[in-house]
Amino acid sequence: MAEFHDTAEQPTRALVLHPDIQTDPERREAGPALEEAMALALALPGLEVVAGEVVNVRQPQPGTLFGTGKMDEIKALIDGHDIALVLVDGPVTPVQQRNLEEAWKVKLLDRTGLILEIFADRAATREGVLQVELAALSYQRTRLVRAWTHLERQRGGLGFVGGPGETQIEADRRAIDEAMTRIRRQLSKVTKTRALHRASRAKVPFPVVALVGYTNAGKSTLFNRLTGADVMAKDMLFATLDPTMRAIELAGGVKVILSDTVGFISSLPTELVAAFRATLEEVLEADLILHVRDIASPATEEQASDVARILTSLGVREDVPQLELWNKSDLLEPEQAEALRNQASRRDEVLVISAVSGAGLDELQEAVTAELEGARITERLKLAFADGRQRAWLHEHDVVESEVQTEKGWTLDLRWSPRQKAEFDRL
Repeated sequence: MAEFHDTAEQPTRALVLHPDIQTDPERREAGPALEEAMALALALPGLEVVAGEVVNVRQPQPGTLFGTGKMDEIKALIDGHDIALVLVDGPVTPVQQRNLEEAWKVKLLDRTGLILEIFADRAATREGVLQVELAALSYQRTRLVRAWTHLERQRGGLGFVGGPGETQIEADRRAIDEAMTRIRRQLSKVTKTRALHRASRAKVPFPVVALVGYTNAGKSTLFNRLTGADVMAKDMLFATLDPTMRAIELAGGVKVILSDTVGFISSLPTELVAAFRATLEEVLEADLILHVRDIASPATEEQASDVARILTSLGVREDVPQLELWNKSDLLEPEQAEALRNQASRRDEVLVISAVSGAGLDELQEAVTAELEGARITERLKLAFADGRQRAWLHEHDVVESEVQTEKGWTLDLRWSPRQKAEFDRL
């Protein structure tokens, strides 16, 4: 009788470790940190997360991170569960990575490596793919310090100069530098194209409202609810990477461009903050920022702090107004939700909502309208007949409330936002 074998690719069995380092000044609460790390692992296709464990580390070992006793314990766990991949939720040096891989006979990824893998899997646009490639190369370049034994070999020189040949590590570093230069060149072309798109959008007199928040806070669900779009929205970290924009009309008749952005995360790798700065330019250009928070998460305060820190590092101006949206109120007990609404009612910039049930979204639209309308300035401007270009710009951007022609030109009554005024001043 013929035997049939399952040819489907088996998932890689993975173990997630969260090192709880006592001396780390940025130490996070271990339980929620491990949960987040496991959710990150589940966001990568082809992985089966077998177990997760918090590992107490009094003093990190330079060569192995963990002490010998703990390493032996983890080795027994790896062998007992047939694990092929260990994910360490934190930074691991190249030397530590090599030593741990040799001791445990598995592949090892640190937090940065895992996030890069997820981003590489999710990036959909040309720019997203290039940004991830650039970040991955930048990360790899830092790991060429005795990271692998083959890098310690020397390549034979041709003998023209005498002396040793070029080391493999130098050749690899040069190859990475050349690849990074090539990608930056391609990215600059993409950036120019996006700048043209942004310039054409600037002609549309709609304010930009940007959704930001910790990954999995419900931004994409809210975006879909408000716009009727079909952006990927799953209960999964980094479900969306590439920014999406839609023009919508709010209940009060105000038209805005709503932008959904990549979710933030604590300890976001510096390579990715730099790489995705360009992707987040829409946030820097926004008239209003909506900070969506998962208020049902036990780590909601820490997540909010991480988002604020990343916005500051991106260079978001302090004068850009922000509303804080306490989302996922539908997951709370009725008494908890009521207590939160009472708390939010005492703060003008906070709203309690549920993107899933639609609770609080009418109030959100009213608040956005009030914020944008309140930010508009009423002003009288006199233009000479020679200023026809400026007059055309004002009409094109729909900021003219009334206009009177005089002997010398025009007197216009304007109502516009600070962003439109700044744009006009640059003409």
